[in-house]
Amino acid sequence: MDKMNQSSAEAEAETIEPLRYLSKGEAAAIETELLKDYRFGQQQLIEIWGQACALAITKAYPLSSLAKKQPTVLVICGPDQNGSIGLVCARHLRMYEYEPTIYHPKRSSESLHQDFTVQCEKMDIPSLSYLPTEVQLINDAYNLVIDAMLGPDTDCDNIKEPYPGILVTLKQIKVPIASVDVPSGWDVEEPSQDGINPEVLISLTAPKKCAMSFSGKHFLAGRFLPYDIQKKYDLNLPDYPGTDCLIEL
Repeated sequence: MDKMNQSSAEAEAETIEPLRYLSKGEAAAIETELLKDYRFGQQQLIEIWGQACALAITKAYPLSSLAKKQPTVLVICGPDQNGSIGLVCARHLRMYEYEPTIYHPKRSSESLHQDFTVQCEKMDIPSLSYLPTEVQLINDAYNLVIDAMLGPDTDCDNIKEPYPGILVTLKQIKVPIASVDVPSGWDVEEPSQDGINPEVLISLTAPKKCAMSFSGKHFLAGRFLPYDIQKKYDLNLPDYPGTDCLIEL
């Protein structure tokens, strides 16, 4: 490379802005804008995110890499939006020839959540009636656990049962955990010092501030985001490869 091209390449590298990590308020504002101004439907967004999560799982844990003979995956789904995303993820994993099992700590009364639950039931995806407290049973039965339990809207200072008990179990299991958007029990704004320790994090739209020091495998599913929103919030999203809907950061 000659000096002129080298200097222009260096100048271009210097102008690349760092990826923006969102606060809780910023994440909520972007979602509200998508729903109200851009007329995305909530079901549409959940479907986009859920499929992207399933694709991230296939990249992080290909079928050929799983330790157990059966490609079993436990998907823990909370009652709110993250739980619905988990249900969509489970449905797509089933189509990708994994064997998901769903655990609902609490059933949601929201019609959208119920619709996603029915879709899973129609695809013969089994559900657990309770989560074993004996950690070895989970280690023996599943290749990994997908944490779609508590999302960015959760008040971490006011987590009520059964979730604290489930978090205790998740801290003890040996199989890897993949968390959706924000690891359950973590504050959106800052990394957790004593929470669960996922091996994989799948950030939705843009990563949240709690992910700034995340050292595991980190995926981002935000390619669908309209350019004007990216620009308005200075998200500085990376270039996605080919036609992929997610990228590993």
